[in-house]
Amino acid sequence: MATTPAEIRLTLNPSRRFEAIDVNQKISSEAGDLLQRYDRTLYCSLHTTAGYLDQSLAGRMHHHHGRLAKFFDAWHALFPPDADYRHDQMELRSELSDEQKETEPRNADSHLTFIGSGMRNCVTYRNRPLAPVYFIDLDGTNGSACRERQTTIVAYDQERVIARESFAVPVSHHPIDSVNLGDPRLGLVERVNELLAASGLAKGRVDIALGASERNVGLTVNEYETMLMRHDLVEVLKDPLKFAAQRGRHMIDDPFAIPTKTLNYAKYDFPRLLNSAMEALRWDRSVLERAMAKLMSVPARRLLRSRRVTFLATQDEAAGRPRLVRGTYQSPILVQWHPADTQSRAVEITIVGLS
Repeated sequence: MATTPAEIRLTLNPSRRFEAIDVNQKISSEAGDLLQRYDRTLYCSLHTTAGYLDQSLAGRMHHHHGRLAKFFDAWHALFPPDADYRHDQMELRSELSDEQKETEPRNADSHLTFIGSGMRNCVTYRNRPLAPVYFIDLDGTNGSACRERQTTIVAYDQERVIARESFAVPVSHHPIDSVNLGDPRLGLVERVNELLAASGLAKGRVDIALGASERNVGLTVNEYETMLMRHDLVEVLKDPLKFAAQRGRHMIDDPFAIPTKTLNYAKYDFPRLLNSAMEALRWDRSVLERAMAKLMSVPARRLLRSRRVTFLATQDEAAGRPRLVRGTYQSPILVQWHPADTQSRAVEITIVGLS
């Protein structure tokens, strides 16, 4: 028998820039044994520098806070907070007023870490109510001010595909390029909302996935800001070590004997990155060396592994029909690192009902 999903909305208040907050613990304190009554839970963040890891990746770290911190230490080394990001050069941000430039966070490192580390705005977990599920904030403070974060959690038992449709996304001929799938001119979000309106669902999930034949392309959810997406991300896809190199503390000779012809590694200070990743994921040195070699030889493919992004769908009380739920700055983004054959990419829209 189908059950009625339970929805919980939490307001979280990080006290430092990087913070991992156990939302299951907060759910337990507010709603008791709610999660124990359901098989699955959809966790959704409404932010572009705060979200969740897939259950499989978190599980490799045994959902352990310390290992999680070490994992992100590696990404903080790759994208240090004070490097020469275009996104953080406010004089280049023509879309901002002078007043906004005074308060706009310089947080390109957090955006790039979100994209590169595999963080998600929405994840589905098989329920293990006593195990922690971490809301990970990469940018919890702006100067001395703490941010206020919102997350929505939907507990449910079953999911059913209600609608599926292919959508063609025009892309440029440029080898490295990004497309804002949330741009109203593209019409993808409008089509998603049309499918949702026809579905009649009360609670659901929207999956946007690359077509099975698409290659050299990935999907993410983030802020589609020109300097970030057209400059900083492009630079990272060309050279993942670019920003880390700017803040290297000292020269190193030959860390872990990684072949310089593959990585050109001796220029940069990466022992901390390698050690943190090894400790977090329990890799041995040879395994990590091979992984880092792949990262450097095919950077885009390693940084943009995701072929699917997910959003919550729920009833819009004002409109009287279900709609896609997105945070103010959240956009699904398609990034290619090799031109498509036909200057078009296929994505699949799937509407999933939760019960």
